[in-house]
Order: sequence, then structure tokens, then C-alpha cells
Amino acid sequence: MSEEIGPMSEPNGQRSIAARGIAAICSLLIPGLGQLVQGRFLAAFVYFMTWILLWCCCLGWIPHAVSIVDAAIWEPKDRRSALP
Repeated sequence: MSEEIGPMSEPNGQRSIAARGIAAICSLLIPGLGQLVQGRFLAAFVYFMTWILLWCCCLGWIPHAVSIVDAAIWEPKDRRSALP
């Protein structure tokens, strides 16, 4: 089977530290943008909408911070099991 290699992946299918950093910076600018760059459309939509809704209550910083961390540490599911 061939593995999918997205724009944030190296040829061996793993994400580089630079790709994680770019995704985290994108989420720092707009929550969900890092997930969108990674090709995770549902997660991007959820983070962005949660951020918009919670800013009404002055709590928008919570999903903003979670979005940044999630974009920085996310690995594709097929690669998680291969790591020691």
C-alpha cells in the first residue's frame, strides 16, 4: 500500500519539527489554521468555531491555546503506533 504524504510530511511520512512549528505558528495567528494546513478540516472548523463562540464570554484564549498545542504535537495515526 502507498502512504499518503501531505504538504506537512517528509518522504518517509513523518512530520518534521519545522512542519510542526509552522502549524503551531499558523494556529497562533488564527485558531484552527494550523490544523487546516495539516489537512485536518473538521478539527480546524471545530477549533475556529469554538474560538469564535467563546470570545463572546472572554474565554477565547482557551481554545486558542489548545489549538496551538494540538497543531504542534499532532502525528498521523498510522505513525503513532510505529514510534517506540
